[in-house]
Amino acid sequence: MTPGADPNWAKKVTGFVELFTQHDPTSLVRNLTTRVELLEVDGTPYPITVNDTHIPGNCYICDPVTGYLDYAVEETRNFTDQPLLRSILIAMIRSATPLMRATGLGRAVHVNNWLFSTNPAPDIDAAHAKALRDLVLGHYPTHAIVIRSLNTHSDQPAIDALSATGFRLLPSRQSYIFDGAEAAAPKTSDFKRDQALLTKTPLEHVPDSGFQTADYTRAIDLYDMLYLKKYTPLNPQYSPRFLADMHRAGLLFLEGYRDEAGQLVAIGGRFQMGRTLTLPIVGYDTARPQKDGLYRLITALAQRAARADGLLFNMSAGAAGFKRHRGAVPAIEYSAVYARHLRTSQRAAISGVASVLSRIGVPLLKRFEL
Repeated sequence: MTPGADPNWAKKVTGFVELFTQHDPTSLVRNLTTRVELLEVDGTPYPITVNDTHIPGNCYICDPVTGYLDYAVEETRNFTDQPLLRSILIAMIRSATPLMRATGLGRAVHVNNWLFSTNPAPDIDAAHAKALRDLVLGHYPTHAIVIRSLNTHSDQPAIDALSATGFRLLPSRQSYIFDGAEAAAPKTSDFKRDQALLTKTPLEHVPDSGFQTADYTRAIDLYDMLYLKKYTPLNPQYSPRFLADMHRAGLLFLEGYRDEAGQLVAIGGRFQMGRTLTLPIVGYDTARPQKDGLYRLITALAQRAARADGLLFNMSAGAAGFKRHRGAVPAIEYSAVYARHLRTSQRAAISGVASVLSRIGVPLLKRFEL
């Protein structure tokens, strides 16, 4: 299913772009500096982000330099039980800093960028890839073109088409894909326990229609507890306004749970494009007992929705064991980068980065099941 097959697609894209036209991006995503514009390719509109230079600290959702350097260092927390390996990896990443900066990828146009950690990729064939490339180059002849979140499980035709059109593939991480279209539910005990927990939890389920104005601020507080405080402040720092406007525009489907006092204690925000479902907004009260199973509940709701509609649920990266035990399979994720029109030095640097990531990064992701 292409974005164009969704009768509301143009309205969704226009609403998203207008949101960032009406408000300063930093009032919506606190650690984001970018311009959000609309690009129409062969009748299909896309949101694009435009950045003219690398800004230290700018969020990786629109700046690959941040993603492949600063965020990569943060991701070495997965090796805290192997301090020597972690130290070696950090040293390797930092030694690659001059090469990464030489790519000039801070000056880039990201196509189909919804400003989430995972952007479901559209269907792209050879003709569409060429039209997209030529159109962006016509408007932004000195920028690299980037398409994030292409994975080998569900986006191989798009990967092949973009590669044939001159895009280079830069591995970024290993994501986990749950196929809700499979006839039988996963037989893992963890999956079964989580689905049972949906009916047994004493917490009050909050449907999409049950969110009130005050809930948006609390929902972002819960997101911050998990993604910014437990993990890293390099993650997107969304504001309550962003969540509220995305929800009211129908771009995010929200579900959550309240405690006995009526306070929101867990939140999940789902985004769908074509047959792909993502869960870019997740948060819960990290001070509550683990037995409440708050993360399990939010994940189980998304898996249930994927199975109900036969969708591919891209569970993103991280928590590899948790996701494998719930029926998800790993897939290497790439950013497709077009840079043939840029300086020779930039092209050489991008080629070098792609080589290092393919020869060292991908084997590490697979070896340690990250």
